[in-house]
Amino acid sequence: MPPKKNPLNLNPLQLRTLTLLQEIARLENKPAEDEEGGFQITGLPHAHGNHFHLGHAVVAAKDATGLQNDAVWTILERKGIVKRTPAAAILTATGVEYDTGLRDQILHHSDH
Repeated sequence: MPPKKNPLNLNPLQLRTLTLLQEIARLENKPAEDEEGGFQITGLPHAHGNHFHLGHAVVAAKDATGLQNDAVWTILERKGIVKRTPAAAILTATGVEYDTGLRDQILHHSDH
């Protein structure tokens, strides 16, 4: 039997948010000291107009509403995907490895 596609039953907003957190963690590349396989996230992007930039990718602001939604963060924390601290958020190893299947859909790269 193949593995379940979304084993934690995250909703679409939670999946989009996790995809963005994974990309932010990848770009910041700050391993978490107290979380094996986890990464610190020290800054969240802010949209200008209807989009924002993550590295070389452009993200529509509508795909990032979960970054400012406390309920989304609470669910991701409850499911062991993130840990919030006063100074940063930690994307756990579970969050790093989770396949959302959305990276190519919400991170738009230029073809030149």
